[in-house]
Formats: sequence, structure tokens, C-alpha cells
Amino acid sequence: MPEDLLANLEITPAEVKQQLDRGERLFFVDVREPWEHQLCHIEGSKLIPLGQIPASLGEFESADSAILFCHSGRRSLDAAAWLRSQGVSGARSMAGGIDRWSQEIDPRVPRY
Repeated sequence: MPEDLLANLEITPAEVKQQLDRGERLFFVDVREPWEHQLCHIEGSKLIPLGQIPASLGEFESADSAILFCHSGRRSLDAAAWLRSQGVSGARSMAGGIDRWSQEIDPRVPRY
């Protein structure tokens, strides 16, 4: 995969929160498993487990900006890189995942 395709692949939770607060249209996607989503989730996000990302490619292609997250940021980074390789240039991974979101943005989101 070309290096520039992976440039700017991550975004911090604070940057995501700023975009949400500004009312920017984001396709905010939780790539965790359903059982993880039941434990905790970020309001306004959509659950599309990692294994279902390829089948959901069309939803990403129509989004200007897609922010993905998981528990710690590893799965979402893989998903964002794959989406970019499929032409979804606005795909980014939220660094540190929902765990970092809970620590830095919203402590009401339980940690696990």
C-alpha cells in the first residue's frame, strides 16, 4: 500500500469530539463485537463489527468522513487502512479506541 495512502490515518478522541461538537457529518463506526458494544458504546456511533466491514463497503463509500474505533485502536486501524485501500480516502481510526475516549472525553463510558 502506498505510504501516502496511510498518511493521517489516525485521529485523536479530542479531535473527533471537536468535529462532533461542530456538527460535522461523520460516519462514526464502532468495529467491535456486539458483546463489547453491549458493555459500552459512544452515543451516535454505528456498530459494524470488523468482520462485516467488507460487506458494508457501500456505506463507507458514500461518507465524506468515516471515523472508526474499537477497544484500543488496533482493529479500527486495520479497518481504516483496508478501507483506504478500497478507495475510501476519508477513513480514519480513533487512536486509543473507546478506552481512550472514556479516559479523555467521557468518563461515563465504562472501561473494560
